[in-house]
Amino acid sequence: MLTGLVGATDIISTVEFNHTGELLATGDKGGRVVIFQQQGQNGPRGGAEYNVYSTFQSHEPEFDYLKSLEIEEKINKIRWLPQSNAAHFLLSTNDKCIKLWKITERDKRPEGYNLKDEDGHYREDPGRITALQVPVFKPADLMVEASPRRVFANAHTYHVNSISVNSDGETYLSTDDLRINLWNLEITDCSFNIVDIKPANMEELTEVITASEFHPEHCNTFVYSSSKGTLRLCDMRAAALCDQHAKMFEETNDPNSRSFFSEIISSISDVKFSHSGRYLMTRDYLSVKIWDLNMENRPLETYQVHEYLRSKLCSLYENDCIFDKFECCWNGTDSVVMTGSYNNFFRTIDRARCLDLTLEASRENCKPHSVLKPRRVCTGGKRQKDEISVDSLDFDRKILHTAWHPLDNIIAVATTNNLYIYQEHVK
Repeated sequence: MLTGLVGATDIISTVEFNHTGELLATGDKGGRVVIFQQQGQNGPRGGAEYNVYSTFQSHEPEFDYLKSLEIEEKINKIRWLPQSNAAHFLLSTNDKCIKLWKITERDKRPEGYNLKDEDGHYREDPGRITALQVPVFKPADLMVEASPRRVFANAHTYHVNSISVNSDGETYLSTDDLRINLWNLEITDCSFNIVDIKPANMEELTEVITASEFHPEHCNTFVYSSSKGTLRLCDMRAAALCDQHAKMFEETNDPNSRSFFSEIISSISDVKFSHSGRYLMTRDYLSVKIWDLNMENRPLETYQVHEYLRSKLCSLYENDCIFDKFECCWNGTDSVVMTGSYNNFFRTIDRARCLDLTLEASRENCKPHSVLKPRRVCTGGKRQKDEISVDSLDFDRKILHTAWHPLDNIIAVATTNNLYIYQEHVK
């Protein structure tokens, strides 16, 4: 299924399924959140369809008078909280401000007020009321309301690049380039700085924080990644300030193979714990790596995403594509991983079978129940049928944001202002 979002500010900047997969939220550069709801589960073809459930404006442009600059409304990240009763809660953040939203449904409305008429206006002469009645709820058209419950602001000097909700359901992390803050969901005017890598002299700055995430089960453990390609696992029980990591994951590179681009392409753009909590997945510019929490010196698995671009790093540097931040995600059983690439390509990698597929998200292959055909990139020599030359790749068409349904083989990939939702073909 394809959902087109039209407009320059409608470029999708984040995609996130909730914990059941029933809802899928997207944020865009215009500060808008669009939520889709899963329909038709267990239908005749075993498929599922997503329709627009709610749309609301999460962030507006702001002006920081202290810094004399405008803060854009772009939604950097969305994270769902575990469902509470009949309501859904999600966190959304732009560069500086994090908001907690409550999503609720109303399919009944009260009628039979004593002091109000049917339109909800107060009666002009309440003294003429001679009898009292008990208001009742009657069925009405379904209405979905998004209401802001908390605003967490003024805690970050640099741009927020990630947020992560803790398994305790009470706290969450917010991360910028140099600091990580711990928040309580009930307290908006106070956060605890638990990681601070800002040097006394900014000229001595050698790395920045690129992402962070809580462990899915242990509420005291979190990980953060850096622009130097390292991962640091921290335990909040050890100290209030986690400046000393419990474990550090880093792969040693051959000094003879270093180049001008080595540090840029080794920068980690995304880190995700597996659902089991045993593994970590990272995405750098050219590859996806799987790390075992019990092995720090090298990754357990390394998968090349678009190794054919290594010879084009110079031109990618000139057009700034080398700084693109690709995300990655696990399927519900941690057996398959997915990440994006250029030319609207995305890669799925089956870890157990060592099978990887390159697929293309495009309007031409988005007809219902159509089957995606694997794509191949030709790096030289004679080009085979259905192959595309590396020189023909469109670097303006890129898939940076991906998400996998937590229970089913349903995936969502975002490219510019289009959201594509695919599901496993059921025969």
